[in-house]
Amino acid sequence: MVIGVPKEIKTQEYRVGMTPSGVEELKSDGHIVLVEARAGDGSGFPDAQYLKAGANITDRNSLFSESELIVKVKEPLPAEYNLLKEGRALFAYLHLAANRELTELLLRKRITSLAYETLQKDGALPLLQPMSEIAGRMAPLVGAYYLQKPHGGTGVLPMGVAGVKPAKAVILGAGTVGFNAARVCIGLEMDTVVANKSVSRLERLNEFFSGRVKTVSLSDTNIRNEIQDADIVVGAVLVPGGKTPLLITLEMLGLMKKGAIIVDVSVDQGGCVETAKPTTHDDPVYTIDGIVHYMVANMPGAYPRTSTLALTNATLPYIKTIASLGIGEATNKDTALTSALNTHKGRIAHEELARTFTG
Repeated sequence: MVIGVPKEIKTQEYRVGMTPSGVEELKSDGHIVLVEARAGDGSGFPDAQYLKAGANITDRNSLFSESELIVKVKEPLPAEYNLLKEGRALFAYLHLAANRELTELLLRKRITSLAYETLQKDGALPLLQPMSEIAGRMAPLVGAYYLQKPHGGTGVLPMGVAGVKPAKAVILGAGTVGFNAARVCIGLEMDTVVANKSVSRLERLNEFFSGRVKTVSLSDTNIRNEIQDADIVVGAVLVPGGKTPLLITLEMLGLMKKGAIIVDVSVDQGGCVETAKPTTHDDPVYTIDGIVHYMVANMPGAYPRTSTLALTNATLPYIKTIASLGIGEATNKDTALTSALNTHKGRIAHEELARTFTG
């Protein structure tokens, strides 16, 4: 199979879809790997390393034209739409529930798209997990930065000092993002509250953190009560393949302290805040009703070396399966890859995604 690894063009996205070691493994299996010139520069992988691994360094147009499978990090942007060829395959973070335009393009071009974020194995999301870990750990750190008064925050030092209470963090969701956010919040000695629908997950958090995190059920009443005195709110909810549920309305912003920070990690799936709109690393925040919104849709891209290595460690086995068996046989034989299918032969192949668009 001919596999293409293009350079990411999203604003300040420095990750790359495959490392040189991944290229080397695919080459040893007899496949051809095309890498766009300078695709790995942002992650510390120069072209020379890809060449040594056996990749063919090429230009953008040739890569999209010749590749049977495109391996990316982020979803194609409008500038790439015309490059996508009819009937080819795409493997990336797609977040199609929040992107009707791209979904319709993939259907129209009969592109087989597989989404990292919907691939499930043994009840887990192994390709989403490494980026969720990073984003979860980043969320309290960026929140703490924007708590500084010069950045519009409340001016509360996250860990407080003797005789002065620390900041309060409220985390909505107790999955991978929520767990890792709580871990960092506790490390920063913040007063930490986690809300989640599943009581069993909250029980595991209580046990793991030895009672250092407060837990409440994820209800409208509890959210209202907890965000009123919060300094940082982290949106950490997920519906695999579907649109994120709305948890904080515009009206609820009026309950919060001026200068509080919302870090909505789920913004790439639509966001759990009514006022959420995706931002980029070069312009990451905006303020509504005195509440600072950090809404970067590719948070792990700020740490590309760590993120690329973690991501490709997880994706490479599935890429090898697709390359060896072909799309059809791979998705028939490997149930994890079946769950990753979002569009195939002009139809939506993922149940939750289909529900999002059809109601």
